[in-house]
Amino acid sequence: MSNRDGFTGGFIAGAAVGGLVGAVLGAVLSRRAAEAFLADSSESKSIKGSKGKSSQMEAQRMEVARLSLEDKISQLNQAIDDVRLEIRDVNGNAQHTSQSSLAEDS
Repeated sequence: MSNRDGFTGGFIAGAAVGGLVGAVLGAVLSRRAAEAFLADSSESKSIKGSKGKSSQMEAQRMEVARLSLEDKISQLNQAIDDVRLEIRDVNGNAQHTSQSSLAEDS
């Protein structure tokens, strides 16, 4: 029974100390984040003209990345279709698939 009593007291003390440490750490970090945000905000006002160009370049980079991903996806889809056809041929279903495709065309 003494182990349980010690556990309960230790748990409550640990929760209290942990809550206090967490609150202090949160306050310090939030103050730093607020200061960094205010510093970035004042810098962005002074270089607003160049920011428009950088956002346009970022949009172009995003478009190039999107097109590249679409190309890779189409290559993967083609490879999947090729493997699917090979598997059907290996299983002896090549005749069956051509008959089913004829039925779908009708």
